[in-house]
Amino acid sequence: MVVEGTLLKAEDLLNMPEDGYRYELVEGELVRMTPTGGQHGTVAGRLHTFLGHFVLTNQLGEVLAAETGYKLASDPDTVRAPDVSFIAKGRLPAGQAPEGYLPFAPDLAVEVVSPSDTSQDVQAKVSEYLSAGTRLVWVMYPKTRNVVEYRPGGEARVLSEEDFLDGGDVVPGFRCRIRDLF
Repeated sequence: MVVEGTLLKAEDLLNMPEDGYRYELVEGELVRMTPTGGQHGTVAGRLHTFLGHFVLTNQLGEVLAAETGYKLASDPDTVRAPDVSFIAKGRLPAGQAPEGYLPFAPDLAVEVVSPSDTSQDVQAKVSEYLSAGTRLVWVMYPKTRNVVEYRPGGEARVLSEEDFLDGGDVVPGFRCRIRDLF
């Protein structure tokens, strides 16, 4: 749902009063996000647990939860909040996440598709992440129990629940059977 009006900046979004909704900013337009359901939360939570444990154990960087905003573009500003994200060690200013939005794209962005998500909206997010410098995007579809993997300059690769998510050069050594996430 787009809230029409004046174009906003990332700082405007960050300083909005709490009203019980979650928002993203797309080319300066405020977009209210529909709360997700239990299946969405379960899938995102499992991936966050598996990926977070692996990254922490191997000291590869940070895995961040939903609600973490990344400023992907300026003038007009775009701030997106993937369901799960990863930032490689050494990319965080002063070794830790800032209090405000991260001023760059994550190395890995994960979107878990909800019933309210349109194909057009999902593809827009993927394009924004990749254009901003994200090196790997996983779009997870709980209803069909598959994942579509995107990399810059490459085609989409559809993975079934029998396949493995593989972090490749983005999260070296990470592997997880997709069926374990659904």
